[in-house]
Amino acid sequence: MKNIQLLLLVSLLLMSAGPLGAEQLVDDNGRQVHFSKPFSRIISLYPAHTENLFSLGLDAEIIGVAKGDDFPASAVRDRPRFHYREDAEKFIAARPDLVLVRPMIMRAYPHFIRQLEEAGISVVSLQPTSVHDMYDYWRRLGRLTGRSQEAENMVSAFRQELAALRSRTAELRPDQRKKVYFEAIHRKMKTFMPSSLAVFALESAGGINIAADAEQVRSTNIAYYGKERILAKADDIDVFLAQQGVMNRVSKEVIRREPGFMALKAVRRGEIYIVDEHLVARPTLRLLDGIRAIGAILYPDSFQTAKVAESHKGHSAH
Repeated sequence: MKNIQLLLLVSLLLMSAGPLGAEQLVDDNGRQVHFSKPFSRIISLYPAHTENLFSLGLDAEIIGVAKGDDFPASAVRDRPRFHYREDAEKFIAARPDLVLVRPMIMRAYPHFIRQLEEAGISVVSLQPTSVHDMYDYWRRLGRLTGRSQEAENMVSAFRQELAALRSRTAELRPDQRKKVYFEAIHRKMKTFMPSSLAVFALESAGGINIAADAEQVRSTNIAYYGKERILAKADDIDVFLAQQGVMNRVSKEVIRREPGFMALKAVRRGEIYIVDEHLVARPTLRLLDGIRAIGAILYPDSFQTAKVAESHKGHSAH
């Protein structure tokens, strides 16, 4: 009798673990993903996914990328382009075994996702919101693609270079550190959440985030702040920093001419700077370049030798 009970228990455990020999992970929509071998025909619908797949050493396995993907430029230039608003049949005809998306796509286009899955295509939703999450994200990409060691190499390389960059401002006294307002979206006067990658980059470069009291907007890294609160800290803002890109099509002149902004110490002194949103908002190795760029703005003497690295631009970390 005991043997029968033991056999039943083992059978239940095996069934709950999924197919024999299969790996499993949980994506960022809380869905279980089971797979018995690395995915080898991948369509990526998020620029960060694409960039990280190449950093893991993949190439031929990436059979399609999103329409807006731009990096690494030489690698994505001639790849087939896809968009989640297109007919699912276009995806199915390409015969991918994995489509990588973000949680937003999973939530907003359930019919599209269902069509792919009914065709036997695995759909995985990933998007980290902090650096700790970013490490786990890289590792999950590594597991999905059979590149776990390469993912660990990415994490190790990032941490090592991060420590070197932080050491450049480690000796600064609190009163020597620049206080920064970091703009995310100008027309709505939004900044970044304190836990965001952008603020991580700012603080790793030695800056102080003056909008640490910002409130989160839904589940994003963007936070409401408002002109009134910005102006309330007018005399404390040493540097006005803004990301520039699709999310924030802004210029120094637009910021300077914003009604009321001449009250800001940073604006009066011409301390307005722009940084590429790709370097501070994407969970990729180029976040290190974002730290370097911000460091060169805030403390040029400390970062004068920290040029934007070329080593991450292409097939790195493997």
